[in-house]
Amino acid sequence: MKILIERNQLLLKKLGLALFDMFAVVVSSLLALVLRFEGNYSAIPREYIDRSLQYISIVMVVTLIIFYVLRLYGSLWSYAGATEFMNIIIASVLSSGVQMAVIVLMDMKMPRSYYVFYGMCLFGMVAVSRYSYRVLRTVAKRQKDSQNRTNVLIMGAGGAGNMLVREITNSSHVNKRVVCIVDDAKAKQGSYLHGVKIMGTREDIPRLVKKYHVDEIMLAIPSAPAREIKKILDICKETGCELKRLPGIYQLVNGEVSVNTLKEVEVNDLLGREPVEVDLSAILDYVAGKTVLVTGGGGSIGSEICRQVAEHNPRRLVIVDIYENTTYDIQNELKNKYPYLDLSVLIASVRNTKRMDMIFEKYRPDIVYHAAAHKHVPLMEDSPNEAVKNNVLGTWKVVQAADRWKTKRFVMISTDKAVNPTNIMGATKRICEMIVQTYNNRSQTEFVSVRFGNVLGSNGSVIPLFKKQIAQGGPVTVTHPDIIRYFMTIPEAVSLVLQAGVYARGGEIFVLDMGEPVKIVDLARNLILLSGHKPDEDIPIVFTGLRPGEKLYEEMLMKEEGLRDTENKLIHIGMPIKIDEKKFLMQLENLASYVVQEPEDIRKWVQEIVPTYHPMLGGKG
Repeated sequence: MKILIERNQLLLKKLGLALFDMFAVVVSSLLALVLRFEGNYSAIPREYIDRSLQYISIVMVVTLIIFYVLRLYGSLWSYAGATEFMNIIIASVLSSGVQMAVIVLMDMKMPRSYYVFYGMCLFGMVAVSRYSYRVLRTVAKRQKDSQNRTNVLIMGAGGAGNMLVREITNSSHVNKRVVCIVDDAKAKQGSYLHGVKIMGTREDIPRLVKKYHVDEIMLAIPSAPAREIKKILDICKETGCELKRLPGIYQLVNGEVSVNTLKEVEVNDLLGREPVEVDLSAILDYVAGKTVLVTGGGGSIGSEICRQVAEHNPRRLVIVDIYENTTYDIQNELKNKYPYLDLSVLIASVRNTKRMDMIFEKYRPDIVYHAAAHKHVPLMEDSPNEAVKNNVLGTWKVVQAADRWKTKRFVMISTDKAVNPTNIMGATKRICEMIVQTYNNRSQTEFVSVRFGNVLGSNGSVIPLFKKQIAQGGPVTVTHPDIIRYFMTIPEAVSLVLQAGVYARGGEIFVLDMGEPVKIVDLARNLILLSGHKPDEDIPIVFTGLRPGEKLYEEMLMKEEGLRDTENKLIHIGMPIKIDEKKFLMQLENLASYVVQEPEDIRKWVQEIVPTYHPMLGGKG
């Protein structure tokens, strides 16, 4: 019944338009003569009026056929654009041509300007009939929603800005109103975009927000570099407005720019760093057709490595992890996304020598990404023996298996906390780097380490904690007002790992140029602002003191390591410090025998292996 009613309504609309068009043909014929004679109806010769109306029925029928062919009765005029507008022009010209043909064939004469004026009048009346509903709908919408609409300021008057303004203005489903536009291009100042004035540059945003009571700021500059985005966000975040932005330029290319493609501004947008660029073709050639094994494949970094590897057509992907829940999640995700992927998922501890050996013997991996590790600094300070067992002994056993079964390349995930460590976690990762270095010098396998800083959004990072605290109304806890850290995103971290595998020749420590370090307190304030709150007013920030093993700043390189460039300007190589390998392996054997006794002084043993480890500095900067 509903469908029948809708069909009848549509039929009535089309019939109404056709009747109006018939009326328009008659009126346009008379108006054309009035215009020809400069508005003086009495001056029109009677024969001209008779001739224009004599065969008007023929003109009507042919005009209706033309209009039907050009879809003037089938278009959705609520969303009509340039195509429909051009069709009205063409239809009016053709109808004028029909008038001329009929009159000429009947051996009659009319003023030549008559046909021009007829076409113009017909076009005007038809256009008004089609577009009047759209205009009335827009006016009605503005009146209806004037009380409860969100006031929007758009940054960017380019292609993306144009499309967003148009969509917000025309859509009946978007309860927003664009009150002003800003753009840094001076040539655009004072111009209008769909009736909205461009009123200034980024520096004018705070003033315009207050003047026009702006609730939401949309960044429509998808091609702007990260540093520029950060500068703009630094201005916007102080306004207290909700911030949204287009994800990237590809949205424009694909024609996907809409209000729905906008996303919330994340705190990583405020880092102001360009993402790491990788040579995808090189990675594809490197991974394709290979058996790849990822330890810790259920973790933040490990699972992303698995995703990226799966995209590059490996012969087989083997995931190893001791935690079943997260591993189950990545298994399901990869199976759904890559149904033809040869995937093996194994629950195993890297500390189990026999289990590791059996896995390597069975799958014979070409490439190993070793991401399994305990990484939480305060927890490891309370359980130092577990840090040694898992990080040091686990890495050693996986390295031995890779060497025994002739894995071609082994990439170990390290951390900036391995540099001059003040905590047991960092010290154990430094020993892992030394294991990799030592075995690289005596194995056919190419062993390398990848060292980077904190990863935004990873398990145990500050961002999830801050978000949870903000959602609960605060307070947001920061250990020290001066504490700083280097940050990167999970995709960046994985990009570095994959690229390192391509560049590796054995023995290197790959380091990412992570830009400027970020103060944690600034990170907290930014996240509070982006959540629509005011720091220290709506959400308090409380300083709790440095945690055990924590220092004020992290370093990416030790003084002795030096640095050299790679083809990627953001990836560098630090050369490993020379060590007495014979002595080191003996110390490693002793550490392995001693730690299983659960001693209370394991830090002293670790310090003998890592002289740069200073546990007494932990928690004191």
